[in-house]
Amino acid sequence: MLRFTTRCGFGLLAVSELLLVLGVAACSSDGGPMAEGSAGGRPFAGSTSAGSGGSAGSAGKAAATPDAPAGGHASGGTGGALGSAGSVVGGGSSAGASGSAAQAGVGGVGTAVVLPALVTSAPGAYWKTDGTLMDSSAASADVTVNDSVLGQSWEGFGAAFNEQGWSVLTSAELQQQAIRLLFSASDGAAFSWGRIPIGANDYAVSRYTLDDAGSDDEPNADESNRPPPDLALAMFSMARDREKLIPYLKAARAVKPDLRFWASPWTPPVWMKTGYKKSDGWNPVKKPSYYDGGSIKSDPAILGAYAQYFAKFIQGYRAEGIEIELVAPQEEPSFEMSYPSCVWDKATFTTFVGQYLGPAMSSLGVKVMLGTLSDYEKDLTLAAAVLADATAKSVSTRIGAQWAALSDAKLPTLSASLPIWATEHKGGNYPWNPSGFPPFQEYPPNDHAYGIESWGNIRDAISKTKVTSYNAWNLVLDSGGWGIDTSRQWGQNALLVANSGTLTATPAYYVFRHLSQYVVPGATVLGTTGGDALAFKNPDGSLVTVLFNSGAARDDYVIQIAGKKLRFAMPGNGWATVKYAP
Repeated sequence: MLRFTTRCGFGLLAVSELLLVLGVAACSSDGGPMAEGSAGGRPFAGSTSAGSGGSAGSAGKAAATPDAPAGGHASGGTGGALGSAGSVVGGGSSAGASGSAAQAGVGGVGTAVVLPALVTSAPGAYWKTDGTLMDSSAASADVTVNDSVLGQSWEGFGAAFNEQGWSVLTSAELQQQAIRLLFSASDGAAFSWGRIPIGANDYAVSRYTLDDAGSDDEPNADESNRPPPDLALAMFSMARDREKLIPYLKAARAVKPDLRFWASPWTPPVWMKTGYKKSDGWNPVKKPSYYDGGSIKSDPAILGAYAQYFAKFIQGYRAEGIEIELVAPQEEPSFEMSYPSCVWDKATFTTFVGQYLGPAMSSLGVKVMLGTLSDYEKDLTLAAAVLADATAKSVSTRIGAQWAALSDAKLPTLSASLPIWATEHKGGNYPWNPSGFPPFQEYPPNDHAYGIESWGNIRDAISKTKVTSYNAWNLVLDSGGWGIDTSRQWGQNALLVANSGTLTATPAYYVFRHLSQYVVPGATVLGTTGGDALAFKNPDGSLVTVLFNSGAARDDYVIQIAGKKLRFAMPGNGWATVKYAP
C-alpha cells in the first residue's frame, strides 16, 4: 500500500491516523458537538453541502457565469477506486453520509456532506475534529463575530493547475489521493475555482504555446531564427494540454463536479513577440529563449490573431467538456522574466482588451479579468489605463492581483470600479530575502512557519484589500519545488508534496482547508472584533469563523456569534474553524 503522510510540525502522521482523521471530518454520528449542561446534549449544527456524482444538473451545480456563484460545494466521485477510497476513509459503520457521497458514481447523486462544527489544527495535531463547542457564560469573548457588519460577497477559493503537479503524481493511487484531498467536499479542501495556464508557465514541464512549431532554439543575434508568423493559426494544437493539464482538470472535476475554471497566458506564441530576456540586471540569462520575456507586437494583425488564439483555446477546452468562465489577457504584464513571460505597454494592452479580446470572449460567453497584476507601478498603470478607456472598461469584469500587488496602496483605487481577485498566493522560500522570514532554503521547508505566513496573507487580502476570491498557487509539487526559470533556483512551497511515492499535506494546505472546505461561493464576509479571525455567512445562513491563536493553548477560548457565546479548547500556535447555524 502506498504510504501517505502529512507533515505535522515535529513529526509525520501515518496513513492509518490520517484516514481516521478524515473519516471523522467527513461525517458526524450525532449531528454535532454537545451543548454544556443539557440533558443528553443539544447539538450545534454542522456543515451540510449537497453532493453530486458528476451530473451537470445536480445539487450544488455552479451557475453559468462568475456573476451568479454556486450556493454550495458539490461532492462527487468517479466510482471505482475513488469510491473505494471514500469508503475506506469513512471507516466501517461510521462511513455514513461521507461514504455514500464519496461512492456516488458519475451521474449519480450523493447524500449530504456533514462537516464537524469545530475543527482545529496545530503543530503535531492538524485537522483534529474531536473538540466540542459548549455554551459559555463568560463575561466577554475572545472573538466576536459582527454579523450585522457585512463586507464583500465571496466568489470562492481556488488554486492553480500546473503541468508539474500532475507529473509528480506518478501513480493512479497517488493521483486519486491528491485530488481527493484537494477537491472533495467531504474530506478535502473543496476548492471552488481552478486556474489554467494558456500554454507554458513557470511550472510547466517545458516551454511551449498552443501555436508554435519547432524546438526552443536559443535566439541568434538578429532574431532571424524566430518562428515565422502563423496569423491563420494553422498550427494551433491542443495536443500538449491533453497530456497532463486536461487529465488533471478532469480528475478534479470528477470529485468536485461544480469546480469552475479561469485561465491566463504567461506568453503568447513567440512569433507574436519581439525581443527576449537577455539579462537579470546583473548577469546574462543562462539560457535565453524566445518564450522568456520580450514584448507583444502592437500591429492589428497580431492582436486580432491573438484574440482568436484565446477563442480557439476556449473552444478546444469546451470540446473536452471543460467550460472556462473567465480569462485574463496576461500574467504580470510588466514583468520580463527568465521563464515564459511577455511585456505589454499600456496603449497596446488597452487596445487589445477593448477592441480584440473583449469582443472575442463576449461572443463565446466568457468574461475578461483585468490582470493578472503584480507589483511595481507599471502593472497598476496598465489597469488604470484600461479603466480610463470606455470600451476596454466595458468588457472588464474583475481585477486580478498577484500577491505582490495586494498590499499596493494604489490597488484600492481600482477596486472602486471592479471586484478584486487574489489570483496567486505567495510561493514561499524567498531567494531575494535569504535572511528574512522565513529564511531561504535549497528545498522549500513547507513548515508551520509558512502556514502562519500563509494565514496572514489570506487574512489581510480578505479583510484589508477586500478581495472577493483567493487563489492558492501550486496544488502539488515535488520536494524540490523548482520551476523552469533558467536564472533563479527558487524552490517554492506547495499545498501537497509528492516525493518517492509518498504524499505530504503541508501546514499551508490545512490553512486553506480551514477556510475553503467551509466557506462556499455566495457567502458574505462579516466583521470581527478581538483576536485574529475571519468570518463569513454562507448562503444557507450558517456562520463560519476561522481563528488563529499565536499564544499558548487554552481550554476556555470563547467566541461570540449570533449573540451566543461558545467555549472550546483552542490549540496554541494554531487554528480553529467554528461553524454555527443560528
